[in-house]
Amino acid sequence: MWVIKLGGNIAANAEAALDELATWAREGRRWVVIHGISKEADALGEALGHPPQHVTSISGFVSRYTDERTRDILLMAYGRLNAHLVAALHRRGVHAVGLRGIDGGLLRARRKEALRIRDGDRIQILRGDYTGVPIGVNTELLYGLLHSGFYPVIAPMGLTPEGEMVNVDGDRAAAAIATAMQAEGLIFLTGTPGLLRSFPDETTRVPELHLEELEEAMTWAQGRMRHKLLAAREAIQGGLSCVWLADGRRPTPLTAALRGEGTRITAVPVCLTFPIEAGGP
Repeated sequence: MWVIKLGGNIAANAEAALDELATWAREGRRWVVIHGISKEADALGEALGHPPQHVTSISGFVSRYTDERTRDILLMAYGRLNAHLVAALHRRGVHAVGLRGIDGGLLRARRKEALRIRDGDRIQILRGDYTGVPIGVNTELLYGLLHSGFYPVIAPMGLTPEGEMVNVDGDRAAAAIATAMQAEGLIFLTGTPGLLRSFPDETTRVPELHLEELEEAMTWAQGRMRHKLLAAREAIQGGLSCVWLADGRRPTPLTAALRGEGTRITAVPVCLTFPIEAGGP
């Protein structure tokens, strides 16, 4: 079983990835998709008069500040895009099922009590944020769907133990799901050829990283790529042998990544390069 994360700037135009996922399904490979929403959510927030606000944590990670209204805008945007992805997969003959992380307690999360952010030279505390960190996955639900021939397409909204809905970083949600299900691999489809040593110069792609190199790479990675490296580290520390950062703009993005045309992050130097046989969860 494979976990595929469609980045927020790729998910709205993911035809090539959906074609490959349909092929994998026909070949008997099982997979779960988690999708982002950044582009759609930003546009919807602007249209509704509540534009996105991004903040930088004291550790340098840039994220969306999710107040209650922003959370509800995300729910609307996720619903629209999720439905379009599910319908597109059905047109390709795939029995896709759209889910939010709140459905069936699929994705459990701990709400962040407060955000410590950097504002110039000052440190501020932001409260009233509805973001969360993954703390559990309902694998029984996912296994049940996969064994019944259905393919989950997941919007990463989480549910806290108190029943609150929170926005969960999609990359970390994908890592949590891949770890919980001990997936064969986790593939992030992005808008770049992989990790770039000197962003945006695409000739500086880093073809491979090992777990012990991730910490240093996070000091120079740019933008959302830092979140993906953090998620990759969590997945590998959780038992996965490989994570791929792939170019979602390619005609066959999954095949290209698994043949070494993205960035491969490994626990050890030797790693699977292509899914030869169909595998079950």
